Amino acid sequence: MRILLVEDEEDLGKALQRSLKQEKYVVDWVQDGTEAWRYLSSPEVDYVLAIVDWMLPSLSGLEICKRLRAQGNSLPVLMLTAKDQMEDRVMGLDSGADDYLVKPFGMVELMARLRALLRRPTQVQSQILQVGNLILDYGKSTIAIANQSEIPEGLMLTTKEFQLLEYFMQHPNQILTRDQIMNRLWEFQSEPASNVVAAQIRLLRKKLAEYSCDIGIETIYGWGYRLNS
Repeated sequence: MRILLVEDEEDLGKALQRSLKQEKYVVDWVQDGTEAWRYLSSPEVDYVLAIVDWMLPSLSGLEICKRLRAQGNSLPVLMLTAKDQMEDRVMGLDSGADDYLVKPFGMVELMARLRALLRRPTQVQSQILQVGNLILDYGKSTIAIANQSEIPEGLMLTTKEFQLLEYFMQHPNQILTRDQIMNRLWEFQSEPASNVVAAQIRLLRKKLAEYSCDIGIETIYGWGYRLNS
């Protein structure tokens, strides 16, 4: 799942990005409101949530929320701010923010608020995905094999492998192009090798085969890849 982080404080932004990546989110971090709006307006990127600071260079978090809602965009927004007065909270929520977190805050609380926002009906309906005998658990960030006498506690996947498998399982039997996978799983600021998608898929196939999964990732030459259930 991809998140846009908009925070101009360098140390806080780095800490948030690091913590979010540890929770297996794909994170685009920007420090300017205008750049954030460019990311949000891109038709190639599908964010599940935005974390937006109130006070930003060039375009405030309030204005970003207002623009989203004016376009009918229901993307969940968690507003970060040092403003802790009641009228400030009301202003933030009235601008279109879904939740409000006052600085300083704990990472545990922030992660809990994100999970709560993502449980809302417009987002992920369940914390469990199952395709064939493969079960992916969002809440625990693990996968397991169903209908076996001994179900592994969780297959040992890297963060990127977990994100890749999640994306395929959200679109079973559909062809996903290399560009779609890159736009979904790699941050804009990163510069991965040209063969990174193929390499990650090879590693994921090998690990799934070790546990006798009854699904497979097929290469559709000239098009992309497909998870066959």
